[in-house]
Amino acid sequence: MAELQLQHLDKIYDNSVQAVYDFNLDVKDGELIVLVGPSGCGKSTTLRMVAGLEDISAGHLLLDGKDITQAPAKDRDMAMVFQNYALYGHMTIYENMAFSLTLRKENPNVIHKKVLAAAEILDLTAQLNKKPSQLSGGQRQRVAMGRAIVRNPKVFLFDEPLSNLDAKLRSATRREILLLHKRLNATMLYVTHDQTEALTLADRIVCMSMGHVQQIGTPLELYDRPNNTFVATFIGLPPMNMFNTVFENGKLRGKGFEVPLNDEQRAVLAPYNGKEIILGVRPEDIYEGGDMSFRASINENLGMTTLVHGNIGSGEHITAKFRSWTAYAAGDEVAVHFERMHFFDPETTNAIRKEGI
Repeated sequence: MAELQLQHLDKIYDNSVQAVYDFNLDVKDGELIVLVGPSGCGKSTTLRMVAGLEDISAGHLLLDGKDITQAPAKDRDMAMVFQNYALYGHMTIYENMAFSLTLRKENPNVIHKKVLAAAEILDLTAQLNKKPSQLSGGQRQRVAMGRAIVRNPKVFLFDEPLSNLDAKLRSATRREILLLHKRLNATMLYVTHDQTEALTLADRIVCMSMGHVQQIGTPLELYDRPNNTFVATFIGLPPMNMFNTVFENGKLRGKGFEVPLNDEQRAVLAPYNGKEIILGVRPEDIYEGGDMSFRASINENLGMTTLVHGNIGSGEHITAKFRSWTAYAAGDEVAVHFERMHFFDPETTNAIRKEGI
């Protein structure tokens, strides 16, 4: 049982710079929460406050209902996996994994059983007598995870654990973390700037920007119903297309182009008649064939799909993701229709929608 509550957490440094504002999150037992956002958004600072490596300026941190806001890191029953592995080069893999238990003066037989069990889970049994320098980056990260597992903590904390790995190793290690979570059914907080990691790993995602939480929800909720333009463009690859438009007399007009709307969409936008609207369309929601068109500039063929970049109307950039191998020449007119659209208020940047739409 490990439930974590972050209540109104603030982080203000001595120079009066505030890194985190009013952070609120209830982490359920066995849940994998991913904090995602660009560099400097406050996600790692939040994780370090949870770990006890940064003081909490305001708010409360509760673990299973107990206030641990002022508790030292060693008394929080949490284990952290760092970006740089933090392994001892002069020790064997076995010694690295056993180190925290040895410091606690646990029974050597118990330590041995815990290390072997963790090594088996992570496929490291054959590497236990080696030194870290003899292992690949992916194996070293597994050792760092193994060192956390043997402690049997209430909460696992991951701080950008895959950022030092190449693309292939990142993908493989990501799967291992997901399998590890399912096997241990452990409560985990995971920080990354990589939205692919967030979407593939998380039970729920916390999307942050400039120290503020922008949205908390399942991966599908953030992808399908973003709260604002920041979430809409940060989650999803390629990013969502954004167009400046005006809603007038039941029609949405962009700069040199017009977008057809159905009755439901007109109803959503009815309060905005005569006003500017930011129209968002994901590249994968643009389909070939329709009453609209854009001028192609370049293609990116990705095998089963093609990204076609171009300009619509009087020059706004557009990216479409087609489910086939295409080869449009520069200047070709590409007939399209928008299958799904998102609307945003240009002043607040918040989503305009009604429930169920």
